[in-house]
Amino acid sequence: MTSFLRSDRSQPVAIWLFVVTALVLAMVVVGGATRLTDSGLSITQWKPVSGALPPMNAQDWADEFARYKEIPQYAQLNAGMSLEAFKAIYWWEWGHRLLGRIVGAAFFLPFVYFLVRRELPRRLIVRCAGLFVLGGLQGLVGWWMVASGLSDRVSVAPERLMTHLGLAFILLAALVWTALDAWAGAPRVTVPSPWTRRAFAFMGLIYVQILLGALVAGNDAGLAYNDWPLMNGALFPKDYEGASFWATVAHSQAAVQFHHRILAYVALIAAIAMGVAARRSTYLSPQAKGLALVIVGAVVLQALLGIATLMMHVPIGLAMAHQVLAAIVLALATAFAWRVRRP
Repeated sequence: MTSFLRSDRSQPVAIWLFVVTALVLAMVVVGGATRLTDSGLSITQWKPVSGALPPMNAQDWADEFARYKEIPQYAQLNAGMSLEAFKAIYWWEWGHRLLGRIVGAAFFLPFVYFLVRRELPRRLIVRCAGLFVLGGLQGLVGWWMVASGLSDRVSVAPERLMTHLGLAFILLAALVWTALDAWAGAPRVTVPSPWTRRAFAFMGLIYVQILLGALVAGNDAGLAYNDWPLMNGALFPKDYEGASFWATVAHSQAAVQFHHRILAYVALIAAIAMGVAARRSTYLSPQAKGLALVIVGAVVLQALLGIATLMMHVPIGLAMAHQVLAAIVLALATAFAWRVRRP
Protein backbone atom coordinates (compact mmCIF):
# COMPACT_ATOMS: atom_id res chain seq x y z
CA MET A 1 0.00 0.00 0.00
CA THR A 2 1.39 3.39 -0.99
CA SER A 3 1.63 5.88 1.87
CA PHE A 4 1.12 9.58 1.42
CA LEU A 5 4.11 9.93 3.74
CA ARG A 6 6.37 8.37 1.09
CA SER A 7 4.86 9.28 -2.27
CA ASP A 8 3.87 12.59 -3.83
CA ARG A 9 2.08 11.01 -6.78
CA SER A 10 -0.75 8.56 -7.34
CA GLN A 11 -2.16 7.53 -10.68
CA PRO A 12 -5.36 6.08 -9.12
CA VAL A 13 -5.99 9.47 -7.48
CA ALA A 14 -5.34 11.18 -10.81
CA ILE A 15 -7.79 8.89 -12.60
CA TRP A 16 -10.42 9.58 -9.93
CA LEU A 17 -9.97 13.34 -10.37
CA PHE A 18 -10.15 13.07 -14.16
CA VAL A 19 -13.42 11.11 -13.80
CA VAL A 20 -14.82 13.85 -11.55
CA THR A 21 -13.68 16.40 -14.15
CA ALA A 22 -15.67 14.52 -16.80
CA LEU A 23 -18.71 14.55 -14.50
CA VAL A 24 -18.36 18.31 -13.99
CA LEU A 25 -18.19 18.69 -17.78
CA ALA A 26 -21.40 16.63 -18.04
CA MET A 27 -22.92 18.93 -15.42
CA VAL A 28 -22.06 21.92 -17.60
CA VAL A 29 -23.69 20.22 -20.60
CA VAL A 30 -26.90 19.39 -18.74
CA GLY A 31 -26.93 22.86 -17.18
CA GLY A 32 -26.67 24.39 -20.64
CA ALA A 33 -29.55 22.27 -21.89
CA THR A 34 -31.58 23.25 -18.82
CA ARG A 35 -31.05 26.91 -19.62
CA LEU A 36 -31.71 26.55 -23.35
CA THR A 37 -35.01 24.73 -22.69
CA ASP A 38 -36.05 27.35 -20.09
CA SER A 39 -36.28 24.59 -17.50
CA GLY A 40 -34.27 26.10 -14.68
CA LEU A 41 -37.20 27.54 -12.74
CA SER A 42 -39.42 24.45 -12.91
CA ILE A 43 -38.39 23.36 -9.39
CA THR A 44 -39.16 26.21 -7.01
CA GLN A 45 -37.78 24.68 -3.81
CA TRP A 46 -34.32 23.72 -2.65
CA LYS A 47 -34.25 20.40 -0.81
CA PRO A 48 -30.68 19.06 -0.85
CA VAL A 49 -31.66 15.65 0.57
CA SER A 50 -35.36 14.92 -0.05
CA GLY A 51 -35.20 16.69 -3.41
CA ALA A 52 -33.21 13.79 -4.81
CA LEU A 53 -36.51 11.97 -5.31
CA PRO A 54 -38.78 13.17 -8.14
CA PRO A 55 -42.58 13.31 -7.80
CA MET A 56 -43.73 9.74 -7.19
CA ASN A 57 -47.46 9.98 -7.89
CA ALA A 58 -50.16 12.14 -9.47
CA GLN A 59 -50.62 14.23 -6.33
CA ASP A 60 -46.88 14.98 -6.11
CA TRP A 61 -46.90 16.14 -9.72
CA ALA A 62 -49.96 18.30 -9.10
CA ASP A 63 -48.26 19.92 -6.10
CA GLU A 64 -45.07 20.64 -8.06
CA PHE A 65 -47.04 22.10 -10.94
CA ALA A 66 -49.08 24.26 -8.57
CA ARG A 67 -45.90 25.72 -7.09
CA TYR A 68 -44.59 26.48 -10.58
CA LYS A 69 -47.84 28.27 -11.44
CA GLU A 70 -47.13 30.76 -8.63
CA ILE A 71 -44.01 32.25 -10.24
CA PRO A 72 -43.91 34.99 -12.92
CA GLN A 73 -42.44 32.71 -15.59
CA TYR A 74 -45.60 30.65 -15.72
CA ALA A 75 -47.95 33.64 -15.64
CA GLN A 76 -46.10 35.65 -18.28
CA LEU A 77 -44.59 33.01 -20.56
CA ASN A 78 -46.22 29.64 -19.99
CA ALA A 79 -49.82 30.34 -18.98
CA GLY A 80 -51.99 27.40 -19.96
CA MET A 81 -49.06 24.97 -20.05
CA SER A 82 -50.14 21.35 -19.76
CA LEU A 83 -48.91 19.02 -17.06
CA GLU A 84 -47.05 16.97 -19.68
CA ALA A 85 -45.24 20.08 -20.93
CA PHE A 86 -44.34 20.94 -17.34
CA LYS A 87 -42.92 17.46 -16.81
CA ALA A 88 -40.64 17.96 -19.82
CA ILE A 89 -38.96 21.03 -18.30
CA TYR A 90 -39.08 19.56 -14.78
CA TRP A 91 -37.00 16.53 -15.78
CA TRP A 92 -34.21 18.73 -17.16
CA GLU A 93 -33.88 20.68 -13.91
CA TRP A 94 -34.26 17.58 -11.77
CA GLY A 95 -31.59 15.81 -13.83
CA HIS A 96 -29.26 18.77 -13.44
CA ARG A 97 -29.67 18.74 -9.67
CA LEU A 98 -29.34 14.97 -9.49
CA LEU A 99 -26.11 15.11 -11.46
CA GLY A 100 -24.83 17.68 -8.98
CA ARG A 101 -25.49 15.21 -6.15
CA ILE A 102 -23.74 12.46 -8.12
CA VAL A 103 -20.70 14.70 -8.64
CA GLY A 104 -20.58 15.37 -4.89
CA ALA A 105 -20.74 11.66 -4.04
CA ALA A 106 -18.22 10.76 -6.76
CA PHE A 107 -15.79 13.20 -5.18
CA PHE A 108 -16.42 12.70 -1.47
CA LEU A 109 -16.53 8.89 -1.21
CA PRO A 110 -13.23 8.20 -3.05
CA PHE A 111 -11.65 11.14 -1.20
CA VAL A 112 -12.42 9.45 2.13
CA TYR A 113 -11.29 6.09 0.74
CA PHE A 114 -7.92 7.42 -0.41
CA LEU A 115 -7.44 9.26 2.90
CA VAL A 116 -8.16 6.18 4.98
CA ARG A 117 -5.81 4.04 2.90
CA ARG A 118 -3.18 6.76 2.91
CA GLU A 119 -2.98 6.79 -0.86
CA LEU A 120 -3.63 10.49 -1.28
CA PRO A 121 -0.39 12.50 -1.65
CA ARG A 122 -0.01 14.67 1.42
CA ARG A 123 0.48 17.86 -0.59
CA LEU A 124 -2.92 17.34 -2.25
CA ILE A 125 -5.03 16.68 0.86
CA VAL A 126 -5.87 20.30 1.64
CA ARG A 127 -6.32 21.07 -2.03
CA CYS A 128 -8.80 18.21 -2.51
CA ALA A 129 -10.69 19.30 0.61
CA GLY A 130 -10.89 22.77 -0.94
CA LEU A 131 -12.26 21.28 -4.15
CA PHE A 132 -15.02 19.58 -2.17
CA VAL A 133 -15.92 22.84 -0.44
CA LEU A 134 -15.92 24.59 -3.82
CA GLY A 135 -18.33 21.98 -5.16
CA GLY A 136 -20.66 22.47 -2.20
CA LEU A 137 -20.54 26.22 -2.72
CA GLN A 138 -21.59 25.63 -6.32
CA GLY A 139 -24.84 24.09 -5.07
CA LEU A 140 -25.56 27.11 -2.88
CA VAL A 141 -24.79 29.51 -5.71
CA GLY A 142 -27.06 27.48 -8.00
CA TRP A 143 -30.00 27.95 -5.65
CA TRP A 144 -29.13 31.65 -5.23
CA MET A 145 -29.30 31.90 -9.02
CA VAL A 146 -32.66 30.09 -9.25
CA ALA A 147 -34.12 32.21 -6.44
CA SER A 148 -33.55 35.35 -8.54
CA GLY A 149 -36.20 34.16 -11.01
CA LEU A 150 -38.94 33.14 -8.60
CA SER A 151 -40.48 36.48 -7.66
CA ASP A 152 -39.86 39.48 -9.92
CA ARG A 153 -38.36 37.98 -13.08
CA VAL A 154 -39.28 35.40 -15.71
CA SER A 155 -35.70 34.11 -15.85
CA VAL A 156 -32.66 34.05 -13.59
CA ALA A 157 -30.55 37.18 -13.19
CA PRO A 158 -27.75 37.17 -15.82
CA GLU A 159 -25.07 38.13 -13.30
CA ARG A 160 -26.08 35.21 -11.08
CA LEU A 161 -25.98 32.85 -14.03
CA MET A 162 -22.49 34.19 -14.78
CA THR A 163 -21.41 33.56 -11.18
CA HIS A 164 -22.82 30.02 -11.21
CA LEU A 165 -21.18 29.11 -14.52
CA GLY A 166 -17.96 30.89 -13.60
CA LEU A 167 -17.66 28.87 -10.40
CA ALA A 168 -18.24 25.64 -12.34
CA PHE A 169 -15.39 26.50 -14.69
CA ILE A 170 -13.07 27.37 -11.78
CA LEU A 171 -13.85 23.94 -10.36
CA LEU A 172 -13.18 22.33 -13.73
CA ALA A 173 -9.79 24.02 -14.14
CA ALA A 174 -8.77 23.25 -10.54
CA LEU A 175 -9.67 19.58 -11.02
CA VAL A 176 -7.59 19.36 -14.20
CA TRP A 177 -4.59 20.98 -12.52
CA THR A 178 -4.83 18.77 -9.42
CA ALA A 179 -5.30 15.61 -11.49
CA LEU A 180 -2.16 16.44 -13.47
CA ASP A 181 -0.26 17.06 -10.24
CA ALA A 182 -1.44 13.71 -8.86
CA TRP A 183 -0.40 11.91 -12.04
CA ALA A 184 3.07 13.46 -12.39
CA GLY A 185 4.00 14.31 -8.83
CA ALA A 186 5.80 17.43 -7.68
CA PRO A 187 8.35 18.95 -10.09
CA ARG A 188 11.81 17.53 -9.47
CA VAL A 189 13.39 20.92 -10.13
CA THR A 190 11.92 24.37 -9.73
CA VAL A 191 12.99 26.72 -12.51
CA PRO A 192 11.14 29.97 -13.31
CA SER A 193 9.59 29.57 -16.75
CA PRO A 194 9.54 32.49 -19.19
CA TRP A 195 6.19 31.10 -20.38
CA THR A 196 4.39 31.12 -17.03
CA ARG A 197 2.97 34.63 -17.28
CA ARG A 198 1.71 34.33 -20.83
CA ALA A 199 0.19 30.90 -20.15
CA PHE A 200 -1.70 32.17 -17.11
CA ALA A 201 -2.69 35.34 -18.95
CA PHE A 202 -4.17 33.21 -21.73
CA MET A 203 -6.04 31.11 -19.15
CA GLY A 204 -7.46 34.29 -17.65
CA LEU A 205 -8.46 35.57 -21.08
CA ILE A 206 -10.39 32.38 -21.85
CA TYR A 207 -12.06 32.46 -18.46
CA VAL A 208 -13.23 36.07 -18.85
CA GLN A 209 -14.56 35.20 -22.31
CA ILE A 210 -16.58 32.37 -20.74
CA LEU A 211 -18.04 34.82 -18.21
CA LEU A 212 -19.03 37.17 -21.02
CA GLY A 213 -20.64 34.23 -22.80
CA ALA A 214 -22.68 33.56 -19.67
CA LEU A 215 -23.98 37.14 -19.77
CA VAL A 216 -24.91 36.65 -23.43
CA ALA A 217 -26.84 33.52 -22.47
CA GLY A 218 -28.47 35.13 -19.44
CA ASN A 219 -29.76 38.03 -21.53
CA ASP A 220 -30.79 35.86 -24.52
CA ALA A 221 -28.49 38.16 -26.47
CA GLY A 222 -27.71 35.43 -28.98
CA LEU A 223 -31.26 35.79 -30.28
CA ALA A 224 -30.56 39.36 -31.36
CA TYR A 225 -27.97 40.82 -33.77
CA ASN A 226 -27.74 37.62 -35.77
CA ASP A 227 -25.64 39.02 -38.60
CA TRP A 228 -21.84 38.85 -38.64
CA PRO A 229 -19.36 40.54 -38.67
CA LEU A 230 -21.72 43.51 -38.31
CA MET A 231 -24.42 43.94 -35.67
CA ASN A 232 -27.71 44.83 -37.34
CA GLY A 233 -25.65 46.26 -40.17
CA ALA A 234 -23.42 48.41 -37.95
CA LEU A 235 -19.91 47.99 -36.59
CA PHE A 236 -21.05 49.30 -33.21
CA PRO A 237 -24.60 48.57 -31.99
CA LYS A 238 -26.76 51.68 -31.74
CA ASP A 239 -28.54 50.56 -28.57
CA TYR A 240 -25.35 49.61 -26.76
CA GLU A 241 -25.87 51.82 -23.72
CA GLY A 242 -28.23 50.90 -20.88
CA ALA A 243 -29.72 53.10 -18.17
CA SER A 244 -26.58 52.80 -16.01
CA PHE A 245 -23.11 51.29 -16.12
CA TRP A 246 -24.32 48.02 -14.61
CA ALA A 247 -27.37 47.95 -16.85
CA THR A 248 -25.00 48.26 -19.79
CA VAL A 249 -22.33 45.70 -18.89
CA ALA A 250 -24.69 43.09 -17.41
CA HIS A 251 -28.13 43.63 -18.92
CA SER A 252 -27.83 45.27 -22.35
CA GLN A 253 -28.20 42.67 -25.10
CA ALA A 254 -26.19 44.83 -27.48
CA ALA A 255 -23.38 45.46 -24.99
CA VAL A 256 -22.91 41.91 -23.75
CA GLN A 257 -22.86 40.48 -27.26
CA PHE A 258 -20.48 43.20 -28.46
CA HIS A 259 -18.10 42.53 -25.56
CA HIS A 260 -18.23 38.78 -26.21
CA ARG A 261 -17.45 39.33 -29.91
CA ILE A 262 -14.52 41.68 -29.29
CA LEU A 263 -12.90 39.43 -26.70
CA ALA A 264 -13.37 36.46 -29.04
CA TYR A 265 -11.24 38.25 -31.62
CA VAL A 266 -8.62 38.99 -28.94
CA ALA A 267 -8.62 35.35 -27.78
CA LEU A 268 -8.26 34.10 -31.34
CA ILE A 269 -5.30 36.40 -32.06
CA ALA A 270 -3.72 35.52 -28.70
CA ALA A 271 -4.09 31.79 -29.35
CA ILE A 272 -2.52 32.00 -32.80
CA ALA A 273 0.32 34.18 -31.52
CA MET A 274 0.96 31.78 -28.64
CA GLY A 275 0.94 28.82 -31.01
CA VAL A 276 3.45 30.43 -33.34
CA ALA A 277 5.71 31.44 -30.44
CA ALA A 278 5.47 27.98 -28.90
CA ARG A 279 6.43 26.30 -32.16
CA ARG A 280 9.52 28.51 -32.43
CA SER A 281 10.45 28.19 -28.75
CA THR A 282 13.68 26.46 -27.78
CA TYR A 283 12.55 26.29 -24.15
CA LEU A 284 9.24 24.43 -24.34
CA SER A 285 9.04 20.66 -24.35
CA PRO A 286 7.52 18.83 -27.34
CA GLN A 287 4.45 18.09 -25.18
CA ALA A 288 3.94 21.77 -24.39
CA LYS A 289 4.36 22.69 -28.06
CA GLY A 290 1.80 20.07 -29.02
CA LEU A 291 -0.66 21.41 -26.45
CA ALA A 292 -0.22 24.94 -27.80
CA LEU A 293 -1.04 23.81 -31.33
CA VAL A 294 -4.10 21.89 -30.13
CA ILE A 295 -5.26 25.04 -28.34
CA VAL A 296 -4.96 27.04 -31.57
CA GLY A 297 -7.14 24.52 -33.39
CA ALA A 298 -9.70 24.42 -30.56
CA VAL A 299 -9.96 28.22 -30.38
CA VAL A 300 -10.37 28.54 -34.16
CA LEU A 301 -13.10 25.88 -34.09
CA GLN A 302 -14.76 27.61 -31.14
CA ALA A 303 -14.81 30.94 -32.97
CA LEU A 304 -16.40 29.35 -36.05
CA LEU A 305 -18.90 27.50 -33.88
CA GLY A 306 -19.82 30.72 -32.09
CA ILE A 307 -20.45 32.51 -35.39
CA ALA A 308 -22.56 29.63 -36.68
CA THR A 309 -24.56 29.47 -33.44
CA LEU A 310 -25.28 33.18 -33.62
CA MET A 311 -26.21 33.32 -37.31
CA MET A 312 -28.49 30.26 -36.99
CA HIS A 313 -30.35 31.89 -34.06
CA VAL A 314 -28.94 29.63 -31.32
CA PRO A 315 -30.13 26.10 -32.12
CA ILE A 316 -29.84 23.98 -28.97
CA GLY A 317 -27.36 21.51 -30.44
CA LEU A 318 -24.91 24.14 -31.62
CA ALA A 319 -25.28 26.20 -28.44
CA MET A 320 -24.49 23.16 -26.28
CA ALA A 321 -21.50 22.29 -28.46
CA HIS A 322 -20.24 25.87 -28.12
CA GLN A 323 -20.42 25.64 -24.33
CA VAL A 324 -18.75 22.23 -24.21
CA LEU A 325 -15.92 23.41 -26.42
CA ALA A 326 -15.43 26.43 -24.15
CA ALA A 327 -14.86 24.01 -21.28
CA ILE A 328 -12.42 22.00 -23.37
CA VAL A 329 -10.48 25.13 -24.36
CA LEU A 330 -10.18 26.16 -20.71
CA ALA A 331 -9.05 22.64 -19.75
CA LEU A 332 -6.41 22.71 -22.51
CA ALA A 333 -5.24 26.17 -21.43
CA THR A 334 -4.98 24.87 -17.85
CA ALA A 335 -2.95 21.86 -18.97
CA PHE A 336 -0.66 24.13 -20.99
CA ALA A 337 -0.10 26.46 -18.02
CA TRP A 338 0.65 23.42 -15.86
CA ARG A 339 3.06 21.97 -18.40
CA VAL A 340 5.15 25.07 -19.09
CA ARG A 341 6.10 25.25 -15.40
CA ARG A 342 7.89 21.90 -15.74
CA PRO A 343 11.15 21.96 -17.72
